[in-house]
Amino acid sequence: MKNAVFSFIGLLLLASLVLGIAGCSKPSSLTPVSSPTPAAPPKPANPALILATTTSTQDSGLLDVLVPIFQQKTGYVVKPIAVGTGQAMAMGERGEADVLLVHAPESEVKFMQAGHGVNRKLVMHNDFIIIGPSADPAGIKETTSAAAALKKIAAAKTLFISRGDNSGTNQLELKLWKTASIDVKGQTWYQESGQGMGATLGIAAEKRAYTITDRATYLALRKNLGLDILVEKDPILLNIYHVIQVNPQKSDKINAEGAKAFADFMVSPETQEIIRNFGIDKFGEPLFFPDAGKTEAELGSV
Repeated sequence: MKNAVFSFIGLLLLASLVLGIAGCSKPSSLTPVSSPTPAAPPKPANPALILATTTSTQDSGLLDVLVPIFQQKTGYVVKPIAVGTGQAMAMGERGEADVLLVHAPESEVKFMQAGHGVNRKLVMHNDFIIIGPSADPAGIKETTSAAAALKKIAAAKTLFISRGDNSGTNQLELKLWKTASIDVKGQTWYQESGQGMGATLGIAAEKRAYTITDRATYLALRKNLGLDILVEKDPILLNIYHVIQVNPQKSDKINAEGAKAFADFMVSPETQEIIRNFGIDKFGEPLFFPDAGKTEAELGSV
């Protein structure tokens, strides 16, 4: 009788042990829980947004990176129009663009003073450079003054290709000729392309001529140009970009909310970090330097 009792108790203990082990083990049939898919942003009331910008932001590839991120985060659909800064601001004056990304500080100040824009914000900078054939027939290589380099080009009457389109690059170039006291009108060695930076670089490469370009576009296209950097680092060659919301009073068609969203996006820490690293993996150096929160005075602006 006693042995039977002990056997019964043993069976109970064994059953309890088996059930306990089973209760602690994870069922193999459970499906792993996947992370929830981020909710799509609510669609804006007016999703269409027109961005008028300089060709350098397009030709360098920066817009190809930033615009899709902005669209995904906000639900806006951006139509970039890459023209010279002068043309971009003219579009703003006529109420044909919602937001501008441009690089001609002196013209931008006049634009703001005339009431065409609101909330001008510093975004980034790089610099302009003078490039030309490696043979350097005008002998400008390593000249520390950009204006002095242009004097040498004029004296040698070697071919110079200008954008001639009132872009930020063209405005800087004309300022340099004025500083050098050179009148380029009617000079056979001075030719205007009337086109954007990428196309102008192509013409300069084909004709083995000198030109002025922003560094980002040059680096993006360098392998196909065969032109060298000959003059750089002169403080006057600083190239500063701002984002400007077009004054909504210019037209009832202006997407003021979208313009503000884009301006805020461009100066956000996330976007500034993307700008900081853009180009490093491909060119070994950044194409732009982020400046949100700084002032032009801190950059040594003209």
